[in-house]
Amino acid sequence: MEGRAVYFVAPERVEVRDRDVPAPGPEEVRVRTLTSAVSSGTERLVYRGEAPTDLAADESIAALDGDLSFPLRYGYAAVGEIEAVGDDVPDSRLGSRVFAFNPHESRFLASPSELIAIPDDVPDERAALLPTMETALNFVMDGRPLIGEHVVVFGQGVVGLVTTALLASFPLGSLTAVDCVAERRGIAEALGADEAVHPESLDAPADGADLTLELSGDPDALDDALSVTRYDGRVVVGSWYGTKPATLDLGGRFHRSRISVESSQVSTLAPSRRGRWSTDRRLDVAWEHLREMPLDRLDLAEYGVGEAPQAYERLDRADPGAVGILFRYGP
Repeated sequence: MEGRAVYFVAPERVEVRDRDVPAPGPEEVRVRTLTSAVSSGTERLVYRGEAPTDLAADESIAALDGDLSFPLRYGYAAVGEIEAVGDDVPDSRLGSRVFAFNPHESRFLASPSELIAIPDDVPDERAALLPTMETALNFVMDGRPLIGEHVVVFGQGVVGLVTTALLASFPLGSLTAVDCVAERRGIAEALGADEAVHPESLDAPADGADLTLELSGDPDALDDALSVTRYDGRVVVGSWYGTKPATLDLGGRFHRSRISVESSQVSTLAPSRRGRWSTDRRLDVAWEHLREMPLDRLDLAEYGVGEAPQAYERLDRADPGAVGILFRYGP
């Protein structure tokens, strides 16, 4: 069976190549992809050649083997249906709708244990946002927001917007979203932010933010995040800066501020929660919020997978008309 796959071949260069997909082995299935979501922050780094090439693509995802050097296939948000099964896999799996942490390609082989069943009441487009929701949940869990706290979120891409929407459900003192793009600020307010401002117009809460999340992907924003955080406050860094260095001013008030700075990343759960939380439990919560959250407000641009080069060009220039990108696949 012939398929098509997206390859990152050089900085700012993407190709869509034909790729043979064999019949599934005895314990495998073949999945026909329906849609896949682009991880805007990470894939922009890969596209620009700003991802560290000595780093494994993702040790927690079997489909992402090797490192981040060119050429590579990448992506981890595929929604599809099982179209063929191996001899040892029940025929009842045929036609099942599944999610896979798999690169952007029209067909692929997988072990059934690597696939996640999609609830019937979750549409394909929302199911493709499962990693986004799971990531946002992890940021909020690591941030540990409390009643009455003042929270500031830097960056309102897809992950930032979903994180803002989750935080809006808490009884906070205030929730401020920060982004350079007016359209994204409007979406943030529609999703529940008390205010959404340009970074240059940000006035910190009177005594500073209790919790600040830096999700912009811009290393310079981390200094701004520290500057608006109050004494004994918390800064959660969800951005991945790749090879871009972060230069911080730690010589002023930071020295006496007792501000904690913590990295957060969805591949692992915080050690303090591993006794009560598992990845499966977090996935269950993610499905629940995917059902209920007004994600139709997100401005997601759709492209046929053959248009991937144009899609990544648009992603690279941070087009305000598209918060995120979905790829569509034909038969």
